Amino acid sequence: MTDTMLTITGFSVIFLATTLGAALIFFFRREISDKLNTLFLGFAAGIMIAASVWSLLIPSIEGSESYGRWSFLPAVIGLILGGLFLVVLDKAVPHFHSGINQEEGPNVAIRKPIKMFLAMTIHNVPEGLAVGFAFGAAAFTGTREATISALGLSIGIAIQNFPEGAAVALPLKRATGSSVKAFLFGAGSGAVEPVAAVAGYFMASALYSWQPWLLAFAAGAMIFVVAEDLIPDAKLNDNPHLGTWGVMAGFAVMMALDVALG
Repeated sequence: MTDTMLTITGFSVIFLATTLGAALIFFFRREISDKLNTLFLGFAAGIMIAASVWSLLIPSIEGSESYGRWSFLPAVIGLILGGLFLVVLDKAVPHFHSGINQEEGPNVAIRKPIKMFLAMTIHNVPEGLAVGFAFGAAAFTGTREATISALGLSIGIAIQNFPEGAAVALPLKRATGSSVKAFLFGAGSGAVEPVAAVAGYFMASALYSWQPWLLAFAAGAMIFVVAEDLIPDAKLNDNPHLGTWGVMAGFAVMMALDVALG
C-alpha cells in the first residue's frame, strides 16, 4: 500500500471500529454488566494513556532537540493546552455523562440522548486529532517508518474504540428506547474522528515547526478525557482489580503496537 492509502486506512479504521462497537447493541438484549463495562472502559483508558506517552509525548520531546535542556517545554505546555482545550469544550457544549449521571456545559433545552451523543463526540475529537497529527508529521518527514508508526497509533485507538463504542451505545438504548437510534448516535459520534484527523493532518504537515506542540496538545486532550471521563465512568471503586487490569492490558497492547510498528 502507498503512504496515501495507509493514511486513508488510518483515518477510516478509527471510525469503523467505533461503528462496529456501537453495532453490538443489536446483540445485547440487556445492558452489559458493571464488571464488563469496567473492563471495557479500563482497557480504553490504558490504550489512550499509552498512546499519549509512546506515540505523542515521547515524539514531541524527541522533536524538540533544538531546545537543548528545555526540550521538555513544548511537551509540557502542549499537554496543558490540550487539557484546557477540553475544558473549553466542556463549558461550551451541553452534554451529559451517563457513567456519573452528570450534566455539563450550558443549560439549554436539549433532549438527554442528544446531550449523551455530544459527550461522546467531545471525547472522540482528541483521538481524531492525535491520528491526524501523527500522519501529518509522517507526511512531512516522508519516511515509510513514520507512516507505519502513525498507522500503529490509529490501530491502537481503533482497538479501544471498539469496546468503548459498545459501552457508550448501550446507555443510549436505555435513553432512547431504540437499538437503531442508539446505534446511529454511537456511529455518528465516531464520525467526528476522521474529520478531526483530516484537520490535524493538514495542520501538522503545514506547520512542521509546531509539530512537537501539536503532538503534546493531542496527548493532553486525551489524558484529560481519561482522567475526567473514562476512569470515573469505569467505576473502579466497585471493581478495582478488574478495572486496573483492564487499564494495564490496554497500556500493554498500545505499547507493544507502538514499539513493533514504530
